[in-house]
Amino acid sequence: MKAIRRFTVRPVLPDTLRPLTDLAHNLRWSWHEPTRSLFDSLAPDGVPGADPVRILGALEAPRLAALAADRDFLARLRTAADDLASYLEDPRWYQRRTGEGPVSVAYFSPEFGVAAALPQYSGGLGILAGDHLKAASDLGVPLIGVGLLYRHGYFRQSLGRDGWQQEHYPVLDPGELPVTLLRETDGAPARTTLALPGGRSLHAHLWIARVGRVPLLMLDSDVEENAPGERGVTDRLYGGGSEHRLLQEMLLGIGGVRAVRTYCRLTGTPAPEVFHTNEGHAGFLGLERIRELQGEGLDFDAALETVRAGTVFTTHTPVPAGIDRFDRPLVARHLGEDGALPGVDTARVLALGDETPLGGDPGVFNMAAMGLRLAQRANGVSTLHGAVSRDMFAGLWPGFDTDEVPITSVTNGVHAPTWVAPEVGRLGPDPTDHALWELRRTLRERLVTDVRERLRASWRQRGAAAAELGWTESVLDPGVLTIGFARRVPSYKRLTLMLRDPDRLRALLLHPERPVQLVVAGKAHPADDGGKRLVRELVRFSDDPRVRHRIVFLPDYGMAMARGLYPGCDVWLNNPLRPLEACGTSGMKAALNGCLNLSVLDGWWDEWFEPDFGWAIPTADGAAADDEERRDDLEAAALYELIERRVAPRFYDRGPDGVPAGWTAMVRRTLTDLGPKVLADRMVTEYVERLYAPAAAARRALTPDRARDLAAWKARVRAGWPGVGVDHVEVGDGLDDEPTDAELGATPVVRVRVRLGDLGPDDVEVQAVTGRVDADDTLTEPRTVPLKPAGGPDLDGGRPYAGTLELDRTGTFGCTVRVRPSHPLLAHPAELGLTALPEETPVEGAGVLLR
Repeated sequence: MKAIRRFTVRPVLPDTLRPLTDLAHNLRWSWHEPTRSLFDSLAPDGVPGADPVRILGALEAPRLAALAADRDFLARLRTAADDLASYLEDPRWYQRRTGEGPVSVAYFSPEFGVAAALPQYSGGLGILAGDHLKAASDLGVPLIGVGLLYRHGYFRQSLGRDGWQQEHYPVLDPGELPVTLLRETDGAPARTTLALPGGRSLHAHLWIARVGRVPLLMLDSDVEENAPGERGVTDRLYGGGSEHRLLQEMLLGIGGVRAVRTYCRLTGTPAPEVFHTNEGHAGFLGLERIRELQGEGLDFDAALETVRAGTVFTTHTPVPAGIDRFDRPLVARHLGEDGALPGVDTARVLALGDETPLGGDPGVFNMAAMGLRLAQRANGVSTLHGAVSRDMFAGLWPGFDTDEVPITSVTNGVHAPTWVAPEVGRLGPDPTDHALWELRRTLRERLVTDVRERLRASWRQRGAAAAELGWTESVLDPGVLTIGFARRVPSYKRLTLMLRDPDRLRALLLHPERPVQLVVAGKAHPADDGGKRLVRELVRFSDDPRVRHRIVFLPDYGMAMARGLYPGCDVWLNNPLRPLEACGTSGMKAALNGCLNLSVLDGWWDEWFEPDFGWAIPTADGAAADDEERRDDLEAAALYELIERRVAPRFYDRGPDGVPAGWTAMVRRTLTDLGPKVLADRMVTEYVERLYAPAAAARRALTPDRARDLAAWKARVRAGWPGVGVDHVEVGDGLDDEPTDAELGATPVVRVRVRLGDLGPDDVEVQAVTGRVDADDTLTEPRTVPLKPAGGPDLDGGRPYAGTLELDRTGTFGCTVRVRPSHPLLAHPAELGLTALPEETPVEGAGVLLR
């Protein structure tokens, strides 16, 4: 028989043990080793790493009575409780920093990977979001996380007998999770509600996960008042069809803002001054804030300016296919007068998601385009990804060079206390080579033990009998060079590049003197049969009795597996198609444990690679890059060559003491020089200084009257811009206005006549732009020189401007002139996407040759 209802029976703790409840329900235990150790000592089966909430739920009365009388345990408990109280209350970096910052920041994400005990993540986006919250907590940044509580989470992965991926969706009971229900002052569950077409409603309860100092609000639609369809909106992460996904994103964005308002009202937490949209899934939050401001008397345009001033948008995808897009009629129906945002102009909303400037479909609503239009500040997640994003979204800022598109970058980081093995954390400041080598062997041995256990469990799930699995006892060797590869399995990450030449890979695995072993893991999206075929191909190769002791595929990759995998590997492999890896933080987690990276120069590795930290896999270029088969052949061959000629020899080149000094030198440099760069503390600090604090200042500066004035100014500039132009340009020294060359150090004068139409000089900035020119006369490394009015308007309305160039570099130089809107409340000169340039016909004297 099956139960028709499920509920949790909680133990009644003696007063002396009550602090256990607070410790279990604050996810700081997931990165605080003493607290983890305390709960591990309570685990009924003695297995470390279990969820403290489940551990408490399994404690029976005799065990509780014994603990209440155990003085040593009570002393440890008091120490842990006092440490948590100090962590939550004492000033931290943010409270001690100079300069104003936001009193509160709301951080929205569709997934959060905080701990294995709260499986609300699918991959890197969620893990990054979880690390962001943890680092914000450690630094004291006043963040509020906002997400959804998925009752089935993401899927659990197993393998069929033939290696085909199987998906399972276990039910998650909030009563068994480290979350608590937010309640009104009368004890009733707090609730947020969205109106849906046809008079329907979508209700959601609000659960809170405590991530150190940071509350994570999670909306849950499994509410009895909901109809069955609405009740299942938060059933699973990235599941369902288009309308289902739209409802999820409406609940996250619109419902999330309402949840934040409720939380702040009930707890007295200051209302957020900055809203951070982590990828486009949460973009509807800006529309809800526009609706709020319209209710306070602002029109749509003034409300839009106010919302933009306090919004940060982070894009994580380097490919258009990674962006959520919905049919415009579907969006209009759900957000119109009969939907969630009555009173908000639907036509204006649809215009925010218009992707036609990006060469897209006019019938589609693009969530990333909306996110960028609703945010005054935007960023990619590595330096290279920032450049890719500027190129990808340049159409939203027509007339500006790609490098001027207002999308910056903040390179991701990872939360060291979560991902660093305790033994690594306990290393002294200057460990000996022998200590480093012994540490690496210890971590490798632990990984081998874990792999064997997981492999046996996987084969049992695939239908194997215990008697068939004796061979698993010799899988992997603690003394062999171990390479790890674990990530999601979209095609661009190229899970099977290592199989491009099976014979050559087999030779590497079975090398008589310098063998290599591979540990591989990864999940394909349930709807991605192509990804599943890649998994099956890898599994079938690893099932081969000739090599199965040297290569394994572990199903159900997640945080629990990763915590042992990163420290236990010697080399972390990453071979995506460049530049399609936005950042790739798994290699960062490995590096923090002294694991060396072997990667394509993509994402963060493109930014921080040095030969002391690992190896760069060459990528095909030119015609070879356009031929998919040839490209993969070349890059796979380069990978094999690196492992055979450089990586393995360095690992096995041992001194008289058995220690490979060259290898340990690279481990040392990775820990000391690369480690500090990849920290989430560095990442969150950059967000605060470069994005959050300026956004809060901009939001404070934009009073309702200023917002109205700014909106009116923008409307006037847009309407008058067709009348703006550059009519005439002269570059010279005042005597000869048509030079063909100039001496280094010369200061030629630029004179310009511009038309401003209905606009005035205070509305614009006129600039000369100079730089070296290529064969197509394109300016490279451009510099700008502001030009000043040189008189009043002439009879035709033209206005003279002038300025002086400083020719401080030799080479072939060029010059042009442009006019851009200018206003003190603009965050970036390209904000309006308006610029006026001279006519295409080259202007005499505009090119200057320097010698």
